[in-house]
Amino acid sequence: MPLPNSSADALSRRKFLAVSGMVPAVLLAQTASVRTLATEIPAAKGSRYPIGLELYSVRGELAKDLPNTLRQVAKMGYEVVEFYAPYFDWTPAYAKEVRSRLDDLGLRCLSTHNHLGAFTPGEGMARAIELNQILGTRCLVLASAGRDDKTLDEWKQLCRQLSDAVEQLKSHGLTAGFHNHQTEWRPIDGDRRILDVIAANTPPEFVLQLDVGTCMEAGADPVAWIKGNPGRIRIIHLKDWAPGRSEDEKGYRVLFGEGVAPWAGIVAAAESVGGVEFYLLEQEGSRFSEFETAQRSLDAWRRFRGQA
Repeated sequence: MPLPNSSADALSRRKFLAVSGMVPAVLLAQTASVRTLATEIPAAKGSRYPIGLELYSVRGELAKDLPNTLRQVAKMGYEVVEFYAPYFDWTPAYAKEVRSRLDDLGLRCLSTHNHLGAFTPGEGMARAIELNQILGTRCLVLASAGRDDKTLDEWKQLCRQLSDAVEQLKSHGLTAGFHNHQTEWRPIDGDRRILDVIAANTPPEFVLQLDVGTCMEAGADPVAWIKGNPGRIRIIHLKDWAPGRSEDEKGYRVLFGEGVAPWAGIVAAAESVGGVEFYLLEQEGSRFSEFETAQRSLDAWRRFRGQA
């Protein structure tokens, strides 16, 4: 069961696959409303918040051998996974194979990272709905908004598209969300940042998936952001960051807990007012192999949670 599209280009979240020649998707009937993203997920002992892995963290291993990667991730103790861009090129039959493996391993895929096509009515959205229903997903997250130089009006237009997607996805048991990078923390309308515009122009059920590492690099306050958007920070990427060069194993190459993110404050805010339902560890690389990085990050999280 090899993973399709395993070239280096296909692995980059920010260089999404151009989708062409796809067969029309046949929508699966699903009428359950989206109350929570983490429905029926047993959390780790001592915590009611499942811990997962954004699979971009093990992208090299995933490209070589998806079944073994999922097996290793489950063996480490992860409960949830988040697939990213290349999954969109899967056939429904392949997605069913992946779902079967997830079920056998006790893993759940509650969210996926997507390009804008997944939020565009027509073939793109139909395909996203079909694949995500097969996988058991609850939230389609826009992984990147594309150009960094959008005008205020262009950002508002994107918000309208994402808000419309929320309405269109509801009847399929899905919702939508947005994953921030550094650029969304910059001001665009006086003191208002791009993320403030996104939050103000999307419905309450629209998920503001917080990437802590890019927030820290941008010099923003993640705790204040969570408190300012109660109930909307339902997924958090536990990515740390430290000032310095990647060549010196700083930047995003530090493991969870080795950087400057105020984790105690972030988690306290997320669980008291933010509405977090599950966490996802993410690494863009480290001084260790991908699997060892994932294991060490999970071990650090468990120590932080008092579960070690």
